[in-house]
Amino acid sequence: MQLPDIVDALWADRPPGHAVNMVHRHVGELRRLLEPGLPLRAEGGLLLRGGGGYRLTVPPDSVDLLVFRQLVGRARGFGDSAGAVDLFIEALSLRGGDGDGDGDGAGASASASASAHPLFVELEREYDSVVREAAELALGCGRADRVLPVLSASAARGPLDEGIQALLMRALDATGHPDRALAVFRATAARLADELGVDPGPELIAARPPVTDRPTPSAVSSPASPTSPTPPPLTTPPVPPAQLPSALPAFVGRHVELERLRGLLEGLDGPSPPSAPVICTISGTAGVGKTALAVHLAHKVADRFPDGQLYVDLRGFAAGVSPTPPQNAVRGFLDALGVPAARVPESLDAQAALYRSLLAGRRMLVVLDNARDAAQVRPLLPGAAGCLVLVTSRNRLSGLASADGARPLTLGLVTSDDARTALAARIGADRVAAEPEAVTEIVALTARLPLALAVVAARAVVHPSFPLSALADQLRSAHRALDGFHDAGADTATDVRAVFSWSYDALGAEAARLFRLLALHPGPDLTVHTAAALAGLAVGRTRPLLAELADAHLLTERAPGRYVFHDLLHAYATELVHADETDDERRGAVRRLLDHCLHTAHAAALLYDPPTAVITPVAPEPEEASQGSVQAQALGDDAAACAWFRSERPLLLGVFEHAVEHGLDGHVWQLAWCLERYHERLGHWHEYLALQRAALPAARRLGDPVALGHAHRGLGRACVMLRHYAEAEDQLRCAQGVFEEAGDGHGLAQVQLSLWLLLTRQDRFKEGLDELAPALGIYRASGHRRGQAYVLVATAWGEACLGDCRNALVHAHQALALFQELGARLPEGYTWDTLGHVHTRLGEHLRSVTCHQRALALFRESGDLFNVACVLDRLGDAHLAAGDRAAALSTWRAAQEAMQDFDPVWAAEVRRKIDA
Repeated sequence: MQLPDIVDALWADRPPGHAVNMVHRHVGELRRLLEPGLPLRAEGGLLLRGGGGYRLTVPPDSVDLLVFRQLVGRARGFGDSAGAVDLFIEALSLRGGDGDGDGDGAGASASASASAHPLFVELEREYDSVVREAAELALGCGRADRVLPVLSASAARGPLDEGIQALLMRALDATGHPDRALAVFRATAARLADELGVDPGPELIAARPPVTDRPTPSAVSSPASPTSPTPPPLTTPPVPPAQLPSALPAFVGRHVELERLRGLLEGLDGPSPPSAPVICTISGTAGVGKTALAVHLAHKVADRFPDGQLYVDLRGFAAGVSPTPPQNAVRGFLDALGVPAARVPESLDAQAALYRSLLAGRRMLVVLDNARDAAQVRPLLPGAAGCLVLVTSRNRLSGLASADGARPLTLGLVTSDDARTALAARIGADRVAAEPEAVTEIVALTARLPLALAVVAARAVVHPSFPLSALADQLRSAHRALDGFHDAGADTATDVRAVFSWSYDALGAEAARLFRLLALHPGPDLTVHTAAALAGLAVGRTRPLLAELADAHLLTERAPGRYVFHDLLHAYATELVHADETDDERRGAVRRLLDHCLHTAHAAALLYDPPTAVITPVAPEPEEASQGSVQAQALGDDAAACAWFRSERPLLLGVFEHAVEHGLDGHVWQLAWCLERYHERLGHWHEYLALQRAALPAARRLGDPVALGHAHRGLGRACVMLRHYAEAEDQLRCAQGVFEEAGDGHGLAQVQLSLWLLLTRQDRFKEGLDELAPALGIYRASGHRRGQAYVLVATAWGEACLGDCRNALVHAHQALALFQELGARLPEGYTWDTLGHVHTRLGEHLRSVTCHQRALALFRESGDLFNVACVLDRLGDAHLAAGDRAAALSTWRAAQEAMQDFDPVWAAEVRRKIDA
């Protein structure tokens, strides 16, 4: 074995400076192990040096690999199946440990490097092939118990190998362990969905033992998109979604309604289950407790729906906020069901069809809260039996009853007795019993609405020494102050506003101001950071104010650190913010929120995937800047940045719309710039394009060449992703001209990288390299090492495409060293992908497989869904070229699944390879 190969096997591409000396030292230790008593520095007669490496000279029967092959050969020629199984097991038992146990970090690293070496990869494939052969023979002759240990070990090493997992399931089932076989199926299906984004294949499904406790979900496919040649397979969530909000700790009453709702469920498990999902609409006036009833029931029956619970607030009646569009709600459900963003179709009809397909054959509980009308609800309804859907609305939604078979339930006010019981549950039965007259008045003044009762109870809990009669007096005074605000027919609304005003008046001044300003927040929920930005306060000062609002039941902490308004309270806060805050104060609050979002998004963009040309975000207003009232949220690393983009995307799109509508052009183009890489990597390409189309006119109005250059480049890049190549080239040439005229070298180099991508995608490799050449000089002159690495890896790709693979290897390894020194994990993935591409061109297919696998791991680690899809396609090509068609087909299927909604044209090309 050549010395460079030993170094490569031990340390891959990161050998220490004294690697050769270390190899010599290890060889000396091995010689003394092989030949005890051998003098120090003596060569001995077994491990010999020569020809630039080392050679082991031992009898064949002392080499486990050779003995293994001999035993396998004997097993294949043995006449008796049972005897052949014994020989196979004897051969397979020769495998030693995998070297990944409790060794030190260096040893573990060396073991990992060696295991990725093409030689060991091939030996692993040989061993697993014999495991499969032995298992099939053992299953055929009733000796499945003999192969269970080696099958289990192989399955642990290859958790995504469906063939090995299927054999393990069959062996477990054959030896009387169908429950363990089913557990293997579920675990493998979850891993396939989580890591590859695919459903189990036919081999795994066929091996699954029958399930007797409930129907087995069938393998389903999504409807084909207009450009799809065939429907792609769908994913299964690794963990069943559990989206229900927390149940109320003091839910009381509603016995009649609960019995009626439970009655609807009895048919699901009866002898004649319904052929359609069970749908119930719960309607009633605002604050009457519709959501509380639906969530309470949902928690009580959740165990009857083992495939999970979905929940969405449709915001049908929230003041100052548009109802949640059905496509947004469906997208949220698809995300919860394990569908990557890039796999979500563009049209609402296609999204709804995909959602129904995923729910087919499953027992799922769906809560659609605060619906505006039937049109908002219908795309969210499952299509098959086995699901329960609870819909709450102020409207009766009679269309759902007539057209969709929904069972209506109208919720009235709670009884006086139930109102008393609810109050006692919150503040204590003794306190209620001590002042029955005051309790009667409180119940009357709150109109027996659960929301209003909860607000009053919160006040009573905060002041345990206050007599209830004093609280009733205060509440009565608040009622008189609001007399005449509503028509005579609106008594209930007046009562609720009186309760709100009474509770609001008890707040401290800062908490009351925050309550008003939160009405200006455009997102579905808010955090302490966005609340602090609106109020112009430090996060540490804002957190107790949010707690004060939550304690007063004027705000709800629906998930840890994320707060929501009840829509009635949002409407009340909206009234107050317009009545009590001046236009300048409202504008200032929204501007602070915009600045906070922009500066945090800018920081997140630099962490997630730093571009090579960085902008300076719009500064806050001078007064706010001097007071330090606008602070970006601190994000620790690229994973935190990605998580922040994911959770705050609805807010970012909302503030972007506000910036467009109010002519804040600087915020418009810069927010679009900040979201570029996230949208590109996660496949939100149509939103990417829409934001860039809005950014370009904003940049033109500013007359700023930096803004204009980035807006043209961003729009061009979005067009590249969507294959709008003519428009992409027009926009990128415009950006090139703007940056050249402005003398902005980094901006120009970034455009040249985008032009290279455009031209390479059109197989114009020579033109792409010509465009790219000046960029390397720009980055070298400025000392921009990350930019240099990007140009080098792009150059390597183009050179390989033109047949200059030797130079391509040099440039790719230069890029790899730079990215590794910078700790840039995501672009390191691009480089390994490029090295795989170069090795494919050189005919070194096992090396290509290894390189692409490393790229795949890095892309998955970074959440780069688009490049995961790309590298899966190329990995499949490498597997085929290496002679492993089964691995190629499995990988291509994963690629086609992942690529389908990124790029249907590319997905069709992958499909043709699968069908060939």
